[in-house]
This record gives sequence, C-alpha cells and structure tokens, in this order.
Amino acid sequence: MEKIQEKLRKIAPILNEKQRRIVFAAEAEQLGRGGKSKISTLTGMSRSTLNTGFVDLKSLFDNDLTFDKEKIRSSGGGRKKITETEPQLLSALESLVDPVTRGDPESPLRWTIKSTRTLAKELAEQGFKVGKSAVAVMLDQLGYSLQSNQKRLEGANHPERNAQFEHINNSVQDFINQGFPVISVDTKKKENIGNYKNNGKEYRKKKDPRAVEGHDFAEQKATPYGIYDIKDNSGFVNVGTNFDTSSFAVNSIKFWWEKEGKKRYSNARKMLITADAGGSNGYNRKLWKYELQQFANEYKIEIFVCHFPPGTSKWNKIEHRLFSFISMNWKGQPLTDYETIVNLIAGTRTTTGLTVTSQLDEQVYIKGIQITDEQMNKLNITKNTFHGEWNYSIIEQKCIG
Repeated sequence: MEKIQEKLRKIAPILNEKQRRIVFAAEAEQLGRGGKSKISTLTGMSRSTLNTGFVDLKSLFDNDLTFDKEKIRSSGGGRKKITETEPQLLSALESLVDPVTRGDPESPLRWTIKSTRTLAKELAEQGFKVGKSAVAVMLDQLGYSLQSNQKRLEGANHPERNAQFEHINNSVQDFINQGFPVISVDTKKKENIGNYKNNGKEYRKKKDPRAVEGHDFAEQKATPYGIYDIKDNSGFVNVGTNFDTSSFAVNSIKFWWEKEGKKRYSNARKMLITADAGGSNGYNRKLWKYELQQFANEYKIEIFVCHFPPGTSKWNKIEHRLFSFISMNWKGQPLTDYETIVNLIAGTRTTTGLTVTSQLDEQVYIKGIQITDEQMNKLNITKNTFHGEWNYSIIEQKCIG
C-alpha cells in the first residue's frame, strides 16, 4: 500500500481534478473489495468524489458520447460565489460605501475612501463571512474603486465631514422610505456654444478628424443646472443662457417639479434637496434660501436641505449619477448651438436605466440681487440641531408681511 500511496502522491500534482478522481478510482477498482476505503484513506479523497471517478471511468471506457473529456466539473459544480450564498451581501456592502462615495463629473467611475480591509471588518460585524479580496471583487462589480490619491484632498477637511455624510445618507433613506422626493442638485460646468473642441473621442473615418476652432473664446455659453431624482434614477437639466444665480437654481428645481416631480410624487408633503456648500445653491447664499421660501409658499410643500461640507462637491450623487454620463454621451462632439446641447443631454441613457430630460431656459437672470436682513428674518426656516448651517428646513409662510 505504501508503494501505491507514493505513486499517487507523485502523479497527483500534474493531474487536474477530473483526471485525479479517474486515476484514483482506477486504483481502487484494481484493489477490489474495500478498494474505495483504502484509496480514500491513503489519499484523503472523499468517497463521494471517488464514486464520481468510477462514473467517469465507466463513461470513458464505454465510449459514452455524452462524456466530455475536457470538462472537469458538471454544470453548477464547484464553490458557489459568495454573493449567491449571501444574497444580501452586495446591498450591505453598497450601504457601507454609499455615504462616502464620490465620482468624477467627467467619468462614470466612482470611488470610496474606505479600504477593503475596513469594509470586510464592518461586514463581519453584521454577520457576513467575507475577506478583503472578495470585497475588492464585489466593489469592482458595483463600479467602485479605491479613492484616487492625487485627488483625495479637496480643500481643508472639516472635522465632522464624515458625520455630515452619514447624516445626509440617513436623511435620504428616511425620505425614500416614506415615499417623498429626494433630489441631488448642482450646476454642471459652463459649456462653450459653437464649433469648439469638446473633450473625448468619437468614431469617424480614418484620417478624417473633425475640424474645430483653434481657440475657445466663445461668445455664447450654456449653463446646465441638473436635478437628479435619486429614487427614480432620472435626471432633469435646465440649460440656461446667461448667469448661474440662485434664482436660476431654484427656478430649475421649479421646472422639474412642474414637469415631473409633482406627477411622480403627487401626495408629497415634503422634499429633500442635497446640494453643494457653494455656488448658486450654497448654504450661505441668502437668495437661495429666499427663493426656496417662495417655492415652499407656492407649492405648499416643506423643503428640507442638506449641504455637503465645503470641498466635497464630488460626493454629491448628481456628479457620478448624471453629469458623468452626460459628458460621456457628448464626448468629442462640438456643442454647436443650444438645440444640440439640449438634445444631447436628453439623449443620455445608461444600462442601469437612467433617463434624462432637458429644456432650454432663455430667461434673463440678474446678478447681484441683495436680500436684506429684514427679509431673511421673515423666512420660515428651522435649523437642524446638527450643523444647522448645512441642514435646515423651510415651510410655507402663513402670514407674509
């Protein structure tokens, strides 16, 4: 028996799984009665695997036409993916990275600042048995990668930045669970209107690149203001023709509400807006809050606002759920006129079901409108106990004097 054990030990490393079980089964068959038990003891191969080897051996020498010599395992054989044995794992992982996820507005990729080791540990605390390597595979499946080192620092980090991320995420989930609208808003970068270079490449005949102007001094510019409906995975873009003011920002939200929002959420009593800390929808913009008050008065809906901390604009979902795909859709194509830009935005689609509508807004928005302290004092604003400068709600004014 020692000679058989030594022989099988030497040839086993050069055999694949199927060949091993056939060879071991052949040895067991030659030993006769009790051969399976002896080979199982000598090699450590289970009796069930040896039984499969006997079936393979018989098929091989009977010239069974259904026997596939190349196929090592039967269909469905082998270890199942962890996402099959733990069907809740992917959603649990995404819920861990979602609050601290950011994207590049010019690319559909997303990043997370949490390491795979940290995520594996947090999943283990929830009762999942998963290693950091499996977490890395699942992140790739979900479209994530680790935070890009060279772009990680976006200004001074506020000490409660991550706490604000968690607050926003919890608020979003709460509103969605109640069936209320949650929108992510922002202004996309201004675009030159005319036959100017647009980043990216498009398919054309060889040696026939599109000719564009040699300079980028455009007389006309487009200002796309986006509204991304997080629950519905849909976008609305209001393309302005002049200044990006707070009035333009809130008007864009009004257009979305009139055209899509109030039909989709007909019974909504409140709405959550997530926005950057700066720009036309910045937390310190008086006109932004004043215009939102007019919105609340007109539509009799309570408006909740959560701002991302300063320097973290790329974490706003609209960046990597809407703007990145718009940029991908029109890459390499000059935005020759307003009609072209509106049509290209509206033509944006993704495999995950994103749909986008767009319109041109030719209204003139005046810069420099001042809101007085007296007007601000009359606004019906309630600040949240956690960073009230970033988190607040506005309800209808009952008496406007």
